Amino acid sequence: MARDEELKERWDLVVQKLSNQFADGDRLDLDAIIYLIGVQELGQLAQSFKKDQKLDLMHIAICKLLTPYGYYELDFVDNEGLPHYKTLEALPHLKAGEQSVLMKEAIVNYFLETEFID
Repeated sequence: MARDEELKERWDLVVQKLSNQFADGDRLDLDAIIYLIGVQELGQLAQSFKKDQKLDLMHIAICKLLTPYGYYELDFVDNEGLPHYKTLEALPHLKAGEQSVLMKEAIVNYFLETEFID
């Protein structure tokens, strides 16, 4: 199977499983999935978050997702349990479609590692 087809199938599986689990089957978009990963990484699942906290959670998720690509590294976790990342390499300038593919690939890899999908 071609790499692009495999990514698409795995991405669709992630979206389907998360949508069923968190959105009563309504299809989650990329940003919603990034937010869910941020909540998971913070480990405070039963909490509600304000708008600025949601942006912070998305930043945590993006850093976590792009760590295996060499862009970020976990620096420390503060007293409130927030992980802080340091930039190792600047993100390349990508077109919107390329950014989307990179994030989908990173999300699929994240859920493969956590065995949410196989």
